[in-house]
Amino acid sequence: MRISERGQITIPKRFRDRFGMTKDVEVEITPTEHGLLIQKRSTAQHPVEKISGILDSVADVDRYIEEIRGMAPAV
Repeated sequence: MRISERGQITIPKRFRDRFGMTKDVEVEITPTEHGLLIQKRSTAQHPVEKISGILDSVADVDRYIEEIRGMAPAV
């Protein structure tokens, strides 16, 4: 394998097939002690990222909690 003039490499088909690296799959390149690690970018979100900002639009968090628990009339 060689690096092209533009810094590109071709991942052999047997590896692309084996690791599910199809067209337009995003990859991450991570430096390691032994060289570079190339892996598919994870599509899974960290649990905190899934809920981050969910209460940004709620002015009164206590009132919101009461509403979702059915303890206060809706605003």
